[in-house]
Amino acid sequence: MKKCEEVELNPKKTTKKLVKELQASGIDRSVTAILSYLLYLHCWFLLDTMCSSVSGALLLTSFYVCLSAVRSCLIISEVNCDNPSLDTEEFVELFSLSGGSTSLNGYTLVFYNGNGNVAYRIVDLSGHSTDERGFFLIGSAKLQPSPAIQLPPNSVQNGPDAIALYGPSWAPVTENGNVSAIGLLDAIVYTSRRVTGTADVLSRVLTPGSFPYVEDDQFIEGDESIQRCWLSDNYYSFQNAAPTPGRPNICPPSNPGHLWINRIQLSGGALTGPVEISVGTERGDMAVVVYNVQTDTVKTSVGFYAGEPGNVFVNFNTTTFSDLDGWALAVYQGKVEDFQKGSLLNQLQPLDAFVCSGLTNAPSAILTETLIPGRKAFKLDSRFSEVDACVTRCGAAHWARDPGVFQHQVQRPSESIQCKWYNTCPYSTAVNMTDEPLDPWSDNDGDFLISEVNADTPGSAEDEEFVELWHPSGRRTSLTGIWVLLINGNNGKIYREIELHGHYTDNHGYFLIGSEKLKPQIALPPNTIQNGPDAIAIYRSTSPPSIENTIVPRNGLLDGLVYRSRSSDRDWADLIKALTPGQLPLLEDTTSLDGDESLSRCGLNRVDLNSFRVSSPTPMKENDCPRPPKDLVINEVGGVLGVDVFVELTGPSLAPLHGTVIVLYELYATTRHVIPLEGALGNDGFFLLANYSSADQSLPALASLGAVWLCYGLPSVCSSESKVQDVFLLSNKSSLRPFLHTVTHQVVHPVASYDSVSRCAMNLSAAWTASYPTPRLPNLCPNSTHSVHMDLCLQESDSHITCTAEGFAELLERSCQCGISGAHLAGVNLTCISERLYAEGPVFALSSHQRELVAQALQKTHTHSCSIIQERLYNKESSLGLQVGLVLTVVLLCALGGAIFFYLYKKKRPQDYYSMELNEHDSPMDL
Repeated sequence: MKKCEEVELNPKKTTKKLVKELQASGIDRSVTAILSYLLYLHCWFLLDTMCSSVSGALLLTSFYVCLSAVRSCLIISEVNCDNPSLDTEEFVELFSLSGGSTSLNGYTLVFYNGNGNVAYRIVDLSGHSTDERGFFLIGSAKLQPSPAIQLPPNSVQNGPDAIALYGPSWAPVTENGNVSAIGLLDAIVYTSRRVTGTADVLSRVLTPGSFPYVEDDQFIEGDESIQRCWLSDNYYSFQNAAPTPGRPNICPPSNPGHLWINRIQLSGGALTGPVEISVGTERGDMAVVVYNVQTDTVKTSVGFYAGEPGNVFVNFNTTTFSDLDGWALAVYQGKVEDFQKGSLLNQLQPLDAFVCSGLTNAPSAILTETLIPGRKAFKLDSRFSEVDACVTRCGAAHWARDPGVFQHQVQRPSESIQCKWYNTCPYSTAVNMTDEPLDPWSDNDGDFLISEVNADTPGSAEDEEFVELWHPSGRRTSLTGIWVLLINGNNGKIYREIELHGHYTDNHGYFLIGSEKLKPQIALPPNTIQNGPDAIAIYRSTSPPSIENTIVPRNGLLDGLVYRSRSSDRDWADLIKALTPGQLPLLEDTTSLDGDESLSRCGLNRVDLNSFRVSSPTPMKENDCPRPPKDLVINEVGGVLGVDVFVELTGPSLAPLHGTVIVLYELYATTRHVIPLEGALGNDGFFLLANYSSADQSLPALASLGAVWLCYGLPSVCSSESKVQDVFLLSNKSSLRPFLHTVTHQVVHPVASYDSVSRCAMNLSAAWTASYPTPRLPNLCPNSTHSVHMDLCLQESDSHITCTAEGFAELLERSCQCGISGAHLAGVNLTCISERLYAEGPVFALSSHQRELVAQALQKTHTHSCSIIQERLYNKESSLGLQVGLVLTVVLLCALGGAIFFYLYKKKRPQDYYSMELNEHDSPMDL
């Protein structure tokens, strides 16, 4: 125990000290709580181990190394991979967000080649440390300042490539090893304008959901680099700028909109003013409003006029703020008279806003979602509560109304205020989410859609309104980069712009924005969504779509709808022209259903009002959509070998296909094509998808065909058994049937001599069989015109067959390779007795050539005649019949003998005259 005392290892004391360091480094409290418990247990383990062996010291050392890595939050802060001329000033800069010197023991930097996705250089950082400011350089020898690890000129490839940081004490890859995400701490995937090729695999593994960054040699004159910049809260991203090796990056705050708050003056944590506001393109009367977050009412308001670009300083009567524990600041376009003291929170969307949480009072959800939708209120740093300070916009985020872009800084005389990187640990970036795995959107699955809208609810409260978004993958998906715009049809103004950065859908792909009564992910005040004529649109954009300053922005538009109520039928022409040209607005008809109703998506076509129908509201659930008729099926698939593919559907004449999709899987790739069907079946009951003029709908180009799925409805495409209307498979590959569990299906093997597969009747069911193409014509199916007689017996255990037509057809097909299926055996009688299969009857064929191939297969040695076995069976059955007959004869003879015996016995028995005389005592007698 003396050794333990010498090292002063006290589990409780050590744990408390380490937890304080974790909290100081910015780690979330919930994470710290878990770590503290683990650290406590681990310290006891180390104590026991160290007191008994020298190896405990090594364990303790490694433990502190790991803990140091958790605290340090080391990031890749800058990369210069392409210099003018000879590439003699390339570098990679690392930075420790904790600041100061940080040990790099156990860290590894890996350089990946996008051509082959393998490691072309591995740099072990052990034995090194960041400098006293937190920087560490790896680069060319001629670079100034001199890098700690020097590389030969032209060592960092221009791209498409990647650089990844692993550690500590991880060795995930070796040189020429494949790209890996095991032990990954940070990464950047990049490319250059001067190179070709993609880095899709590197992006998918290292930075999922992100495109490679481009080191744009045309960005500035001379050299440039890719620099990491602080955006907001704990988010970072990259941008191009002049190289700054070993120095802070050039990350000026971006212009987030047409008018924005730059700086707010504080004293002892209270708002004092002035407030510095930057004017961009907005003009006219402006009102700066201060709200009391305890009452959601106006505390005071001040007006100013925006006449030209520049900074405006707005002063307040600070004596009115002494009782404020938490406040909000909003800048509106309009007269200050519209914001009287004591009035309730205005539902008008501000141009910019800042919400500050009090020491004891947090702002309400209604206030934050109205002023800063999707964002968190700013928390004042208690260290500055007794001094003059300010809150300054420092983050490089392009979005507006986000208190997370501000920093709390001390105001000192004669000193300029310098923005710095925040010690946000763990941190997130625009490409990696270290606190939660990113489930990115996929081109294969498509992008977000508007799933359902309820803009008009019964009663005057209007407290069940909502907009429901949905991702076609049907799984949890990041909403980063998604914006929702609510547009007024009367004046063409965007009355609500909601950014969904940082949010996720639920596990089924749903996301709800609406009244608090519905418990949505983002709550809106009651009666926020207007009844119409209005529009709702969603966008994927890195900046607010509203900066286009048009009625309906077009850049990044994903989906949209224009709607009206029964009482509003004017002023929607401009919305229709801009968003859904040539279509009539949707009518949310309050008389169509008892109770409430909504506009529900039942088709997958984007910006298509025909994809919606009026139905019962189903927030965060599957939409109430009609199911197609049961006899709508895949009838024929042509071009199964990959050339001139077509898909023919059949069903009731003129049956609508609204809400139905065809999903095509390629055989030798993971590519999936989702095709929403349009229109209806023809008068002949056919619907043809092909790439020629007579087709009803076109198909995408396919390299190979592996499966065809016919599905319907939302929320996801062929994601469950209940959504599958029909399925056609050309292979047993699992990638072709990702959701197939109990769905009845048949795998059809293509035949070289036939380029089509048709559905053919077989007794009371149907079977797929190889045939010649017959688009829009009755299918060519096996028939009795071409047939050959079969009389066979097979041992099931020897031939590996089942006692079914399909099982027997597979055996014949393996022998003849001529396209035999269960439909060819519709006239054959199959009997299974004593593990033997007896087959007798005509085998149908498509042609005389196929009949000959079948006949040759039947004559092969492994298909022997069953005549001897059948004779033995018949003899056995005859013997049994004879025995039964003899028994019956004996029984009949015995019965006949018994009847004769009874008759003779009665006949020969004498009558009892004494009895007769007694019975006649009533008769008169003549004496």
